[in-house]
Amino acid sequence: MRLAGVQLAVEGGEIEANVERALDRVRAAAAAGADLVVLPELFDVGYFAFDAYGRAAESLAGDRLSRFAAAADDNDVAVLAGTVVEDLSASAADGLDVPAESGLANAAVLFDADGERRLVYRKRHLFGYGSEETDRMVPGERTPVVDLGGVRVGVTTCYDLRFPEQFRGMVEAGVECVVVPSAWPYPRIEHWRTLGRARAIENLTYVAAVNGSGRFGDDALCGRSAVYDPWGTTLASVGDEPGVVTATVDPERVAAVREEFPALRDRR
Repeated sequence: MRLAGVQLAVEGGEIEANVERALDRVRAAAAAGADLVVLPELFDVGYFAFDAYGRAAESLAGDRLSRFAAAADDNDVAVLAGTVVEDLSASAADGLDVPAESGLANAAVLFDADGERRLVYRKRHLFGYGSEETDRMVPGERTPVVDLGGVRVGVTTCYDLRFPEQFRGMVEAGVECVVVPSAWPYPRIEHWRTLGRARAIENLTYVAAVNGSGRFGDDALCGRSAVYDPWGTTLASVGDEPGVVTATVDPERVAAVREEFPALRDRR
């Protein structure tokens, strides 16, 4: 599976401009041969645009995400629209399983190449350090894993990188690639680099850590999106400007590394 992580330039509160930019990048990545395109956390509104969350919130079955489902189908490419602000009451009204009957969630949605919704992940670990996320969002309850193009794929989001037990749970479910849409800011660049690689090494899995790019008042995203292989080797990376990281995810490579280096079997 050819994965393309789009380090998108995100403008705070400029929802339609961000969505159009993301759709353009999905089409471009598909034309370049991607099988899966991953977008950053809150790519449509901007993580630090807290006052715009209510205006951005929609059902996961709403019009905005339907545009990404259509782009996936039209371009024969899977898309992780990750993440958006979900209106939980609207999703519940549309028949989706939700962790609460009202409020907002930080939700990632994975569409397959036919435009079918295959996975919903709502961020479980909400960030409160200099952030309003814990005040405005409802945490998710589950970390699902799904087969996509012959690869067992899981999703976490940004701050989740600091909680290794969540990743180990996905390993128990057979995960071979974890995609991590993020809005990771300066100055914690070394944390970002270290944690993504560490989760790959300790779980012997691919990790695609896809950050945004842009400034929101006093806050700025550090970029540095990267894809790590099951040994923790960096397969692709970019700096802090908009760009794309591309890498091939091979489940046979995961199986071979786990067979050669039996750390998962040696747990007690």
